[in-house]
Amino acid sequence: MSINGSLLQKYAELIVRTGANVRPGQTVQLTVAVEQHEFAALLTEECYRAGAKKVNVDWTSDDQSRLNFQYADEQVLAAVLPWEEAKLQQMVEDLPVRIFIESEDPDAMKSINPRKLSSVMQSRATVAKPYRNAIEGRHQWVIAAHPSVRWAKKCFPEDEDAAAVDKLWDAILRTVRVHEGGDAVAAWKKHTDFMEEKAAWLNAQRFSSLRYRSANGTDFTVDLIPEAKWEGAGSVNSSNGVFYIPNMPTEEIFTSPAAGKCGGTLVAVKPLSWNSQLIEDFSITFENGRAVSCRAAKGQALLEQMIAMDEGACMLGEVALVPKESPVNACGFLFYSTLFDENACCHCALGMGFKEVLPGGEDLTMEQAQERGINDSIIHVDFMIGADDLSIDGIRPDGSAVPVFRNGTWA
Repeated sequence: MSINGSLLQKYAELIVRTGANVRPGQTVQLTVAVEQHEFAALLTEECYRAGAKKVNVDWTSDDQSRLNFQYADEQVLAAVLPWEEAKLQQMVEDLPVRIFIESEDPDAMKSINPRKLSSVMQSRATVAKPYRNAIEGRHQWVIAAHPSVRWAKKCFPEDEDAAAVDKLWDAILRTVRVHEGGDAVAAWKKHTDFMEEKAAWLNAQRFSSLRYRSANGTDFTVDLIPEAKWEGAGSVNSSNGVFYIPNMPTEEIFTSPAAGKCGGTLVAVKPLSWNSQLIEDFSITFENGRAVSCRAAKGQALLEQMIAMDEGACMLGEVALVPKESPVNACGFLFYSTLFDENACCHCALGMGFKEVLPGGEDLTMEQAQERGINDSIIHVDFMIGADDLSIDGIRPDGSAVPVFRNGTWA
């Protein structure tokens, strides 16, 4: 389909007023590619219509990032300059609503040394992490998407540029429930209500662990934190009580498991795009809660570097349940974007967990959250494990098993 002005306006309104839920007097920080400047203007105006005090824009560029990594020294790229750190501090003070528009080329960094990419990311993320921790759970944010030609061509390589972009637009809008004549806000209300019901059921079960099985080799058990809750599509900003939806699309019900308490093998069913490079046909084996080995048909070195990013990168920070009937999965192609592909099927994440799943978690320091079982890391990387035959059992403290998923969907 060719995107038209009315659909684009409806999409912008959904992102700003339902996803981010911008409230009067708030500052907004919009991160968007320079190629999407027209959509950035549309979002900016919608934020002001919602009552935003100020909209600041951080522009991104795949070409610029690639050239920086191609020519600049690693030490130069890794350094966080004083003005950059001051900007992070200002974010902690302002607690802005953050809107991220994803449109990156999945192959943008294909020619860059993965060790250089990982090293730079590690250095910069280590500096940014205390500031990120300081705003966790205390601001609204949303990630949505806008097609780029390169991204669309990655998804539909046989099509001409315009046709590929049209196909990607069609898929994006279907997954976020935007269409002509439809009420996207009402559709999202129905969707989030259903997900909250499923989360409530899981919370009532009080499972002590989850057990995963699939014919592809997945054979894995992970302990859950007794007091940690499952969450659905939405979150609440603890500083003002505003409900928002962090990911559009979203089909996941998730929690953070007990750090360092899992074992077995997880087999990925979709490629992972990390640092704009692909890891394909991979699996990760855990012992005593830590990834002890991994294999990948493509991107083995990148996968190993990811797992070794810091002390917590080899442990899980999230388990998420997504039925195979997901609208993302129904699109029938790989998006090469974690925002979408993680919402096609069940997934887990290496790295940082979510302290807000704990009672009063928003008020805990990360150190206090760690003491209660939440993993900490500079990374949080989702990978998809939801095979069509995946079975998941919830294990109660008495050892009894309750079917949660069968054949890739709710039991």
